[in-house]
Amino acid sequence: MIRIIAGKYKKRKLASVPGRSTRPTTDYNREMIFSTYQDFEGKRVLDLFAGTGALGLEALSRGAVWVDFVEFASPAIATLLGNIQLIGCGEDCHLYRKKVDSYLKTCTQTYDIIFLDPPYDKSLVNPTLQSIFEQDILEPDGVIVVEHSRDETIKAELKDKIIQHKSSKACGFTWLQK
Repeated sequence: MIRIIAGKYKKRKLASVPGRSTRPTTDYNREMIFSTYQDFEGKRVLDLFAGTGALGLEALSRGAVWVDFVEFASPAIATLLGNIQLIGCGEDCHLYRKKVDSYLKTCTQTYDIIFLDPPYDKSLVNPTLQSIFEQDILEPDGVIVVEHSRDETIKAELKDKIIQHKSSKACGFTWLQK
């Protein structure tokens, strides 16, 4: 079971994507993410590889003013739309049914916070980070929060942008700025 941890939607339960194609961020890992970075009030958020939408919905619950979700898989989209309806926050977000690389190539918006949680071990973290920085969609004081396999590391060219890194049993979390 996935739930909203804190904020105005606290304790609301979210649906999971059926099957094993989507790996939701556990409550424990979301608590770690949201206790490490807590400034969501008034922020614009981008949730890439959104899945259930739990990260973006948690940000909305904690005061974000807008979330753009990007997801391509049909089962995840159906679940995410259901979660948005369940929470009742459709006026504060938009879902883009696109592949992440395609969305980033055409994105004209800028964001204060970007969640990046791609499928593990598909080598998507570094190319996606590169696109974010090339497209210049992160606000000057913005933060990117990356959840990735422990085996996947941020490439050397981006090391100077890392502001924090934490690990759990199965994954790593890296925070980056411009």
